[in-house]
Amino acid sequence: MSRFGPGLVVSTEDGAATVTLSNTARRNAMTLGMWRALPGVLAGLAADPGVRLVVLTGEGDVFSSGADVAELADPDVGPALQDAALAAEEAVVAFPKPTVAAVRGFCVGGGCQLAVACDLRFAARGARFGVTPARLGVVYPPASTRRLVELTGPGTAKHLLFSAELIDDERALRTGLIDELLPDGEALDARVRDFAQVLATRSRLTQAAAKEFAAGPPAPGRAAYWAEQAAASAETAEGAAAFLAGRAPRFGWSPASPPPPE
Repeated sequence: MSRFGPGLVVSTEDGAATVTLSNTARRNAMTLGMWRALPGVLAGLAADPGVRLVVLTGEGDVFSSGADVAELADPDVGPALQDAALAAEEAVVAFPKPTVAAVRGFCVGGGCQLAVACDLRFAARGARFGVTPARLGVVYPPASTRRLVELTGPGTAKHLLFSAELIDDERALRTGLIDELLPDGEALDARVRDFAQVLATRSRLTQAAAKEFAAGPPAPGRAAYWAEQAAASAETAEGAAAFLAGRAPRFGWSPASPPPPE
């Protein structure tokens, strides 16, 4: 387990890296230091071939209460905090491996922004969600707004953004804000562990390409890039052989170098 500056704790087990938001005195509110540290933490995990996915969660019984409002209100800090929050969100979106938010309790404001940026969101019953810029007079970033709309649909996104009201776990599940709802924190932990084990057995090639394509239409040359990666790998042959033999596949693809920029 490693601590990265104030408020971020990272641990790795069986290929799953868990990044824990740890600012319990402020219900895991995101400080400027935490926002600024997160992209670097993710860059290190992206470069680690032993890491197959990242789980983002909060310490204790709260995911995150959002950005630190005291810092947001400081004219010397507030603008930098908003810029750093957006950069951290985009770092989560751009992370090349699967990301899962494991949510307990309040997931509000900047915390919800981070959860929405993850690929999947699992929550324990009792979780509460809110996107609260209207309570603070903050203009929510265009990319963050579109991401929320794409996830929940325009009606729910507008409800959250216009009202800053919190919604409960059932509505979050019904509207697509979360993907799975577990009965309690213990069940959430078990489900995330099991899901991480599943992801670790699957093809990295499939996951990486699917994540990129799911983000939108491929940029010129990207479909060809992934086709070349598939043709040069033994992933399909291994997957088919494992299926026919009734054994677990042993996938081995990893990019020799980072994929070229879009």
